[in-house]
Amino acid sequence: MDVLSDVLAVQRTGRPRSMLLGWDAPWAQEFAEVPGAMGFQVVLHGSPWLLPPGGAAPVRLSAGDVVFRPHGRAHALADRADAVPAPCTADPGPALLARPRPQVVTLCGAYEIDPAQVHPLVHDLPEVVHLSPTEELRAAVGLLTAELERPRLGTDAVVPALLEMLLLYLLRRWYAEQPAAPTGWAAALRDPVTAAALHAMHADPGHPWTVATLAAHAGLSRAPFARRFRALVGRPPLAYLTWWRMTVAARLLRDSDATVATVARRVGYGSEFAFATAFRRRHGSAPGRYRRLT
Repeated sequence: MDVLSDVLAVQRTGRPRSMLLGWDAPWAQEFAEVPGAMGFQVVLHGSPWLLPPGGAAPVRLSAGDVVFRPHGRAHALADRADAVPAPCTADPGPALLARPRPQVVTLCGAYEIDPAQVHPLVHDLPEVVHLSPTEELRAAVGLLTAELERPRLGTDAVVPALLEMLLLYLLRRWYAEQPAAPTGWAAALRDPVTAAALHAMHADPGHPWTVATLAAHAGLSRAPFARRFRALVGRPPLAYLTWWRMTVAARLLRDSDATVATVARRVGYGSEFAFATAFRRRHGSAPGRYRRLT
């Protein structure tokens, strides 16, 4: 399990959603903030303007461009850079096929994430990410658009799978394009030593890792490894491991029927009492109470 795939699998809740939207001039649509969601818009046809939040300069978009909102913040699209947006009232999906194609058509999607478990890999992303199309993004968008335009047998299973693939492509593309930096998650994932340790922890969070065994796995001696990991990731190796174990445990308690003792073992605790103490420290309640409340 690579780090990015694991982070998204543990953070995600609910079912991803997608639809087609279309507009004819004059138009200006505001997309409200959605806490606990990651959203995107792909321009399929036309050249709308992106009106970013906070008064940032408008950006002209072209067919194939992607607007990705990692934190669900508000933004707007319009036919003019100086337009005043109104709440979104665009027609979804099949309505686009019942009339001539609108001047602007976008594919939008949203992913629900647990706001209490946001990984720094996602937390550190900017408010709005503007990406130009790539071959893999075009392929995923084309498949998803076809399913939405013409639902068939299996569409209800295909669409969520395509949305998950598209999200991975978006994040992979953004991280690949980041300039070299001395610290941060882009640097941590590029660094072979830190990346090896992260992959090991995510592949088997229940393993009895120590700084020494992680350093050996990453091919470096203990002290240099610990300094390097903390400098790039922002916390010591075992502090990150404990945080991730408690994040995984919360997902298991919420989404599975596993007993507390089973969850404790899966995240590396031989003692249910020790697990409950660590879980309460991270989440503010005992594992059993957390399960009942969520």
